[in-house]
Amino acid sequence: MTNLRPSTQLPRVRYMAFPFRMEPDGAAIATRFDHIRQQVEQVLFTSPGERVFRPEFGFGARRHVFEPNAPSLWEYSQNRLFGALSEALTGEVDPKTIRVEVGTPPGQPEVLLVRITYTIAALQREESHDFRV
Repeated sequence: MTNLRPSTQLPRVRYMAFPFRMEPDGAAIATRFDHIRQQVEQVLFTSPGERVFRPEFGFGARRHVFEPNAPSLWEYSQNRLFGALSEALTGEVDPKTIRVEVGTPPGQPEVLLVRITYTIAALQREESHDFRV
């Protein structure tokens, strides 16, 4: 009789780690969960126009460093980042589950906190990551 329970593990697929680096056994590899998080980091920290063959790719968090830390910027950032993540994570993450929160941590007005939450489509597992910009 076959096992009809849904699998709670993804197939073991090897992904190149980001940033790319060499190890004694060859190119560094990442698990699928780490790979998805690394994709999120690439979107967050790559500026639009930085990639020659994909000029629209990225959010460009670095350009927001010297902008005024205000709710109007947070709303713009949330919308722009949501669109960039939806496109970049297609197939890995259920786009309806992506949530982006941008704001300042309590008592730290000089820091911009970006919280990204999503559900991995194949497992229905929610992941959440915080980035300080």
